[in-house]
Amino acid sequence: MDLGLNDRVYVVTGATRGLGNASARELVGDGAKVIVSGRDEKTAAEAAAALGPNARGVAVDNADPSAPARLIAAARERFGGFDGILISVGGPPPGFVADTTDEQWQAAFESVFLGAVRLARAAAAELGEGGVIGFVLSGSVHEPIAGLTISNGLRPGLAGFAKSLADELGPRGIRVVGVLPARIDTDRVRELDSYSADPEATRAANEARIPLRRYGRPEEFGRTAAFLLSPAASYLTGVMVPVDGGARNGF
Repeated sequence: MDLGLNDRVYVVTGATRGLGNASARELVGDGAKVIVSGRDEKTAAEAAAALGPNARGVAVDNADPSAPARLIAAARERFGGFDGILISVGGPPPGFVADTTDEQWQAAFESVFLGAVRLARAAAAELGEGGVIGFVLSGSVHEPIAGLTISNGLRPGLAGFAKSLADELGPRGIRVVGVLPARIDTDRVRELDSYSADPEATRAANEARIPLRRYGRPEEFGRTAAFLLSPAASYLTGVMVPVDGGARNGF
């Protein structure tokens, strides 16, 4: 299938590693041009270099109010356009209710929630018909994940914001989608497993609860995200798509 990504221009935040990087890699592989962002200038430049000439790295923090304007300007200046954005950010710190502090909640809200809202609002103001705004969220949108209290609190709210945005932007021909990863084999998930007394046993137990009996590969997530951002998915909006090997218990 031709996804129609050739020469389309996207911004992918949090794309120096993990799911953002996997998504950027699949977009570039199908012909798109991508601005990849991360907090560290050297890491962002290295990630872009690894993706080739159709990528450029920009050092920016999603929590920075100037981030949206800088990223969209970089897309237009480097590649001459702006067709969509995938908003991804590293997960907030793990912990149970009693373990999390006001400072952790505030920092996560600024980065995970408010930063994403700002990026989406700025993108909405700049995109035309056929544009797309994507959010990398979490399976916690539907089912809380033990030990990820902050994520459980913020991700569902952001999904609600995304749905409202889809309703508002639909008449302009702009789509809004969410991608909900579960146990994808990234550094973040391996780190979460490592907090247990027996990480290998923890992984095995998690895999046993997944119908496909394994963790997902980053490229499997990236392909799903690339499709949802592409013109091939032109009649999909307001949806939250789980990439979880069937782990979610609901429909």
